[in-house]
Parts: sequence; structure tokens; C-alpha cells
Amino acid sequence: MRLLAVLICLIGTPIAAQTPAEAAKSAMRQLEEATARLDAADTARDRVRALTEAVQAFETGLAAMRDGLRAASIRETELRRDLDARDAEVTRLLAALSALGNTAGPKSFVHPDGPIGAARAGLLMASVTPALSDAAADLRADVEEASVLRQLQQDAANTLQSGLANVQAARAQLSQAMADRTDLPRKFTEDPVKTALLIAATETLDGFAAGLSQISENETDLDLPATRNRKGTLPLPVAGEILRRAGETDAAGVTRPGVLIATRPRALVTTPTAATIRYRGPLLDYGLVSILEPEPDILFVFAGLDTVFGETGEVLPEGSPVGLMGGPEGSPDDIQSPSGERAGEALSETLYIEVRLGDTPEDPLGWFTDDKGRTE
Repeated sequence: MRLLAVLICLIGTPIAAQTPAEAAKSAMRQLEEATARLDAADTARDRVRALTEAVQAFETGLAAMRDGLRAASIRETELRRDLDARDAEVTRLLAALSALGNTAGPKSFVHPDGPIGAARAGLLMASVTPALSDAAADLRADVEEASVLRQLQQDAANTLQSGLANVQAARAQLSQAMADRTDLPRKFTEDPVKTALLIAATETLDGFAAGLSQISENETDLDLPATRNRKGTLPLPVAGEILRRAGETDAAGVTRPGVLIATRPRALVTTPTAATIRYRGPLLDYGLVSILEPEPDILFVFAGLDTVFGETGEVLPEGSPVGLMGGPEGSPDDIQSPSGERAGEALSETLYIEVRLGDTPEDPLGWFTDDKGRTE
């Protein structure tokens, strides 16, 4: 009976599927595909778009790698602890299996009480033997899974190092490609004196937005795809998580009509639709800002950037890079850390998004879907 109790303890817990390992391996493949995209960008006709897609692919792959490796590390720790806690049961199991031998079966056991006792013993062993085999298989699977997870984490180090180096290179190449770009149409020419006067004369974003039309010269009519009829379906400009919604008060007691998105350091921000750059640069207490106009009387305000792309008056195609978030580039240790001590670094940057229709701010989440607002 004591042996049966041990067996129940051994086989009572089901083996978890190797989802963490599969997720980490999938992330490694994503990083390899992103590297191929970066290599192909050199010969692409639209190099800016190719580099944008490469950066986004690296960001997705690195986020998936972070989640996969963290889950793999946690799973491996659980398995190691479980195996350590089951030392006594493992010892008893090995002793029982050794006693049975390789070819043991019910007929191998002779009971001193004669045929009836032997029959009963045979029936007992007929039920015990499969349980012993199942327990041994479960144990072997746990040991093998722990070994696979450990090896996976070791193998991921080179892939991580390469992925981080390549995404840094891709961002640098993208910044240079945007600086060198000369094929963007221009809707107007900015008057820097009027821009400086407008900034000096306004104390709020409302006032600045209302005076944006004053800073332009030689404005032309350009037909851009309609944005109003896409309301509610536009992708968020950056991957992250919604930290604060429109109308919510922050820790300083300030309430703003936009949303705050927590992003990873150096995350790429793109325009959700074709739009004219109405302003780019520092503004009030919003930090570095890019204000886009997809069509007359609609403004998208992106604030909190570390780098901005394009020039005021240029028209960006849909999906074009607008800028980069700030923060450190990151390291393999940040991604591989299984505990929460580095969690603050994962989504440490914040992008403020405001949408204005005429002179009135609107809830940005009424314009954007939140599919891109969750990290992979």
C-alpha cells in the first residue's frame, strides 16, 4: 500500500506542455527572419519602408524572445524544484523498478500462500507495473524538459546578442535613410520665425494647435486618403500598453484629453495613415513632439519622442516612421532575466497621443484599435 501511495504522488501531477520552449524557439526564428529583412533592405527600392519593416520585425521578435525565455526560465525553475522535492519518491521508484527488472511481469512472482495468493499477487502487479512505468516516463519527461529548457536558454544568448546588435543597426540606418530622403511631397514651407513666435505666445497645446496654420507658406492642395471614414480602425502608432486613458488624472494631478502608452525603450513610432507634418520639435512641457495632419481639421499629436523624423510640411505615407522613443538599447541580461527586478525597464518609456478634431480634443481610443497597443 505504501508503494501505491508513492505512485499516486508521482503520477498525480500532469506534465505541462513545452509551450515556453516552443515560444522561445519561435522567437528565435522571428529574429532570424528580421535579420534577413535587414539584409534585403540594402537592395530594396523603398529602403525606408524596408528598414521600417525590419525594425518592427526585430521589436516583435525581441519582445517574443523576452516573454518566451522568461517563461522558459520560470518553467525550468519549477521543474528543478519539483524534482528536488521528489527525491525520496524518485529513490523509491528506482528501487521498485530495479526489483522488477527488465522483463518482470505478474507471472514472475510466486506467492507463499499457493495459487490463490499468486493469482492475487499477479492481479496486484498487473495494476502496479503500468503505474510504475508511467511514473518513470513522467519523471524522464520532466528531466528531459528541464534539460531542453536549460540548453535553449544557453543557445539563445548568441541569437539575442545578434538581434540586439542588428536592431540597433537597423534603427541607425533608418534614421540616416529618413535624413537622406528627398522623394516626399511637400504641402507647405515652414516659416521658422512665425513658428518661434507662435511657441513664445502660447501656453497650452490648444493655443498652439489653433495657430498652426499661421506658420505655413506656399501651401498647396494635396489629395490624401480620407481618414474620417477609418475612424476606429487605425492602428496605434507604437506597440505597448495603455497606461492612462483620456480624462484620467496622473500622479501630479494633471488631467489631459489624450492617452498615455507605455512602450519599450527605442520603440519605433509610425504614422497610422498618410499625413502632413504640421510641426516637429520641442513644445511646452510635452517634450519632443510630432504633430500630423491626415486631413484638414484633424490633428494627431505624438509627444514624448526622443528622435523625430521628417521635416515640417512634408507628407508621410501611411506606416512611415515618425520617430523613436528614448531609453537604453537593452542587453541580453535584461531580456533573459526571469524575475521582475527588470520589469520596469521593459515598458519604461511613454508616448502621449492626442487627437484633435477642429478645436476639440477627442478620445484617441475612438480612432485607434488597441491591437497594436499590446506587446507581443
